[in-house]
Amino acid sequence: MVDKEDPKPAPITIKKYANRRLYNTATSSYVTLDHLCQMVKDGTDFVVYDAKTGDDITRSVLTQIIVEEESKGGQNLLPIGFLRQLISLYGDNMQWMVPKYLEYSMQSFTRNHEKMRDYFQGTLGGMFPFGSFEEVGKQNMAMFERAMRMFSPLAGAEGGKPEAAEAPKAQPASGGGQFDELQKRLDELQQQLVSLTGLTRKPD
Repeated sequence: MVDKEDPKPAPITIKKYANRRLYNTATSSYVTLDHLCQMVKDGTDFVVYDAKTGDDITRSVLTQIIVEEESKGGQNLLPIGFLRQLISLYGDNMQWMVPKYLEYSMQSFTRNHEKMRDYFQGTLGGMFPFGSFEEVGKQNMAMFERAMRMFSPLAGAEGGKPEAAEAPKAQPASGGGQFDELQKRLDELQQQLVSLTGLTRKPD
C-alpha cells in the first residue's frame, strides 16, 4: 500500500487595503513587507488580495519586496545588466519562454546553494570558506546572465558586439530547425546548471 503524501497546507491569505496596510488573516494582525519577506524565507506560502476588488496582487507585492530589499544596499542581487536584459524581453515574441526558464534556473541555483552550504557545514563545522563560496556564486550568476542574454533581443548591445552564441543561424522556413537550435541551447545551459552540483561532492 502506497503511503499518501501529506497535503500541502493552503497558502495564508493576506489582504491589502487602500491605505496600503497588509492584513494577515491567519494571525488577525497587520503585517509589513518585512514580515512577508521573512515568511518567504521561512517557506511560508501566502497569497495577497486587494481587499476592495478581490484581485490577486501577489506578484506585484513580491516585486515590491524585491525593490525594498534592493534599495537597502550592501547585498544587491540583481546586476544592472541583468535588469536591462530582463526589461528588454517584455513584449518580445520569446517572452512566453522566459518565466519557466527563469523558474527552472532559480530552482537549480537554490539546490546548488543548499548543497554547498550543507557540504561546508558538514566538513568544516559551519566555517565557510568565503572566498571559494563567493567565487562559486559569481560563476552561478555569470551563467544566469548568459542565459538571459540568449533570450534578449538586445544581447551584446552594451558591449558593442553580440556574442557568437547569441546570433541564431538561418533556419528553414518550417521552424523545425529553429526549435532544434533553441532546444540545443537549453540543453547546454541545463548541463551547466547540473555540472555545478559536482562542486559540492565530498572527496572519495
